[in-house]
Amino acid sequence: MQERGAQPALKPVGRHRWALAVAVAGVIVAVDQATKWWALAALDGGRTIDLFWTLRLRLVFNSGAAFGVGAAYAPVLALVAVAVVVVLLRAGRALQGVWPRLAIGLVLGGAVGNLLDRALRGGGELLGGAVVDFIDLQWWPVFNVADMAITGGAVLLALTARHDAGLVEPEAG
Repeated sequence: MQERGAQPALKPVGRHRWALAVAVAGVIVAVDQATKWWALAALDGGRTIDLFWTLRLRLVFNSGAAFGVGAAYAPVLALVAVAVVVVLLRAGRALQGVWPRLAIGLVLGGAVGNLLDRALRGGGELLGGAVVDFIDLQWWPVFNVADMAITGGAVLLALTARHDAGLVEPEAG
């Protein structure tokens, strides 16, 4: 029951509910593609830029899935990524709240960023191109901004889904 004079909780309706996810995805795609184009220009010819500790920038072309696994199946993996995007869009309809929508935006933006690489660098083969990776920790496979967004979004989605399922106690108000 609602108290007198209290404002009802506003829930996003229709397209407005997707505004955050679309905005986040758009920013991720733009930053991802801009950093990849920079890496292609600045790190061409085997150039490596050491930043600090083990962090360095080094250009790598990943024709496989995560961590370079399955290079022979790049077009199939790209189609699986397209299917994941469609599933996320459908599942996202039921999500309520800012955090799940932020998570969907991160995953979608990362997936689209890497799919653009597959499409743009295919050499005539549909979705058979390589993904540009350039962030090298030297103790982890080389990755890019899209990979960070996908990973962060997946973790955030898992945490929010866990909370929504009642597996985590809500904070006391």
